[in-house]
Amino acid sequence: MTKRDYRINSTGDGLSITFDAMASPCEILLDSHDVTLAQKIATLACQEVWRIEDKFSRYNNHGLCAQINQSQGLSVDIDLETFQLLQFANQCYQLSDGLFDLTAGVLRRAWRFDGSDHIAKQSQIDALLPLVDWQKVSFDANSITLPSGMELDFGGIGKEYAVDRVILLIKHLTTTATLVNLGGDLAATGPRQHQQNWLVGIEHPGLDALNNQLIVSLQQGALATSGDAKRFLLRDGIRYSHILNAKTGWPMTNAARSVTVAAPQCTQAGLLATLALLQGSDAESFLAEQTIANQPLKYWLIR
Repeated sequence: MTKRDYRINSTGDGLSITFDAMASPCEILLDSHDVTLAQKIATLACQEVWRIEDKFSRYNNHGLCAQINQSQGLSVDIDLETFQLLQFANQCYQLSDGLFDLTAGVLRRAWRFDGSDHIAKQSQIDALLPLVDWQKVSFDANSITLPSGMELDFGGIGKEYAVDRVILLIKHLTTTATLVNLGGDLAATGPRQHQQNWLVGIEHPGLDALNNQLIVSLQQGALATSGDAKRFLLRDGIRYSHILNAKTGWPMTNAARSVTVAAPQCTQAGLLATLALLQGSDAESFLAEQTIANQPLKYWLIR
């Protein structure tokens, strides 16, 4: 199966659409055996996810993100969608007190979270920190200006945004219950037939994935997970998470291994999960203080 292809399979009690996007295996589950409907959903959903990936991925040299990053301090025209994503990124920055910063992606030049023991040197980090400062980015509804040498990285919000977009498109197409899972960030349009729940497995980091999953029941709404299950460094018995403190350039200390949050939208769930990781040892108290629609936040935290 190539990057720009999808496959429809029977799951016994419905159909699944599998494809690859955003460096992740993706799946859409349909509570129906209607292959024609599945093909319509697959075409609609895959095209939208790949469109978002092409536009906002820093790895696509021909997308808008690359155009902004290669602008050398010059203004770049943007559309409403990009403006709204930048506004959301600004909200993330403000709510995290500067710890979540869309310009922090340049720190990857010093850090490679490949499971090895190669820790970045302070001199490498110090050379990059002047390029990390969201407040230096200027944008409005029509354009964005990024100082020369700085970069934007939409990776922290891209998948969650894509999930919400696909859910919205599917709801306009059909009332059939559907679950969209993009690399572990997911949402459901509604409960399955006879009000049955969707059963979702959350991987426990560091353990056998098949035999150590937390099973969550979901009727509708979204789940997003942030953690270091696959991206980390290990040296002298110390595990370094890929969640970086944008202020220091170093991994967050005492960060949870995994945080999963339930919310009406995937972008909302992803923001809260990431903010929790950025709290370090205070993640539990941060999550306990959060509410949605005056109800306590539902979350699952693994240390």
